[in-house]
Amino acid sequence: MRKKIINTVLYILAFLWCTITILPLLITVLSSFKNNDEIYLGMFEFPKLWRFSNYATAAATADALIAIGNSLLMAFSTTITVTVIGMMAAYVLSRKNRIRFVKPLNVFFLVGVMVPVHCTIVPISNIASAFHAKDQYWFLLLIYTTFNLAQAIFLYSGFLNGIDRGLDEAAIIDGCGDIKLLTKVLLPICKPIIATEAIFVFIYGYSELIFSLTLISSQTKYTVSRAMLSFTGNHTVDMGPQFAFVVMAMIPTIIIYILFHEKVESGMLSGAVKG
Repeated sequence: MRKKIINTVLYILAFLWCTITILPLLITVLSSFKNNDEIYLGMFEFPKLWRFSNYATAAATADALIAIGNSLLMAFSTTITVTVIGMMAAYVLSRKNRIRFVKPLNVFFLVGVMVPVHCTIVPISNIASAFHAKDQYWFLLLIYTTFNLAQAIFLYSGFLNGIDRGLDEAAIIDGCGDIKLLTKVLLPICKPIIATEAIFVFIYGYSELIFSLTLISSQTKYTVSRAMLSFTGNHTVDMGPQFAFVVMAMIPTIIIYILFHEKVESGMLSGAVKG
């Protein structure tokens, strides 16, 4: 009887959590097809007339598709860079830890995880000005990579530490060097944790606002968050196109999660941080 009561309570809490999570998304989608009166007076109602023109307005006025493309470019570039560099660095920290200077690097990367990102805005802005790097994607990519790399290395090295060293020894006996050992033996085993961290990095690179607001000034180079902020400030009359822009911006992240959610769940369940 007690077990049934506990299960019932858990089901109710799960339902409430799902409602709280899904309801704002539902309101956003419905509002993207409404005019102002319908949004303010009937937030939870279906639109009387489905205004697909809101999406056309968002695409034309806010350059939504260009901004989404820019964000996807930054997200994929950051994800690939962080994954490649992070795995190589994690391999060194995990498998070459007998070298004297390697162990202290673990502390360095741990500090990198704990540093508040936004405390660095002013010095980074000054550095960008000094190197004439403002409004340049390569510098924005450098910043995104830097602030995601410490966490990636921390997670990857922790996962690698949990892999039996007997696999390394067997691969070395078969003639594998460091590169083959990493790419042919360890990398396939690390796919769950790589997918998990890749999702986090992708979402960061896709939706980051503070640095793109500070470093990017050309409208044609706006990322999604930067373009959305500008559009919201300059297009305050009609709310429908603003909601339409939000829906358009959500689609890529939803697709990415649908494609890789099994890998993400596998990475989390297998223990993202071992050792």
